[in-house]
Amino acid sequence: MASQNISPIDFDSIKNLTAIEAKAVDQLIINELSSDVILINQMGHYIVGNGGKRLRPMLLLLAAKALGGVNDNHLILAAVIEFIHTATLLHDDVVDESDLRRGKESANAVWGNAASVLVGDYLYSSAFEMMVRTGNMRVMEILSKTTTAIAEGEVLQLLNCNNPETTEAKYLEVIARKTAILFSAATRLGAVLADTSAEVEENLAEYGQQLGVAFQLIDDALDYKATKEELGKNLGDDLAEGKPTLPLIYAIQNGTPEEAAIIVDAIRNGKREAFNEVYAVVKRTQAIAYTEQRAEDAAQKAIDALGVLPDSDYKTALTLLAKFSVQRSY
Repeated sequence: MASQNISPIDFDSIKNLTAIEAKAVDQLIINELSSDVILINQMGHYIVGNGGKRLRPMLLLLAAKALGGVNDNHLILAAVIEFIHTATLLHDDVVDESDLRRGKESANAVWGNAASVLVGDYLYSSAFEMMVRTGNMRVMEILSKTTTAIAEGEVLQLLNCNNPETTEAKYLEVIARKTAILFSAATRLGAVLADTSAEVEENLAEYGQQLGVAFQLIDDALDYKATKEELGKNLGDDLAEGKPTLPLIYAIQNGTPEEAAIIVDAIRNGKREAFNEVYAVVKRTQAIAYTEQRAEDAAQKAIDALGVLPDSDYKTALTLLAKFSVQRSY
């Protein structure tokens, strides 16, 4: 596929560049979900088969192909990355008391919180069992540090909940650890298995980190501009959970005292019913535009980090993914 034939917003065309490898990863995931505990099979297949972009495994595969090709260890680690991501979603939905995930009932809404936590633990355990098969200590070091950072990010987010005094810097620290670090691990691992230089590895890790930040910031913005169908979850969920996301933080800082008070009260008390009032303030202060600009800045940093790669369709795809991250509506 020629690079110029990939539209900047045509996500499916980008996915096609790794379609064969992605199919192998999906089969590996299905095989690894095979357990004699029936509930694990049921929930695992429900969650993994429940839509999703498979973005993180795709990033690992694209990075690998941009650096020479994909081997069996790349496939294993792509599955590992997806398992870790899925485990975090299971735990997130329990903590957030969410009942929708990707437009369908969340696993905890179907099976309950206890089952969701335990199957999330199973997926984490399976991920570490799989990564050991690579026999690569560097791989295990990266993923161990990654899962630790994700857990720290989750706890930091919990501490920030219902706290309207959360600063932009504190919020960015949360998404750096909770969300962006797994993007970074995916692209870093593609470089590590290709045995590249330290410079290439660090640049690919930076690409993933900045891409993850851009994705999360756009998610923040979409919570105040997308439809329920596009978002795949209830509008105002972040507000109901008392999460001080960047649009809210910016609106508090740039609204009138009366407007700021509306948002402060909504965050402090998790008031979904205040969504329309909060939305009006967010819109008037141009907080969505500010959040989108921060996301575009991160996406550009991601693109700049790709300068160490040789030109190829895969480098082009990684560039377009960074652009897609800030153009998407879902």
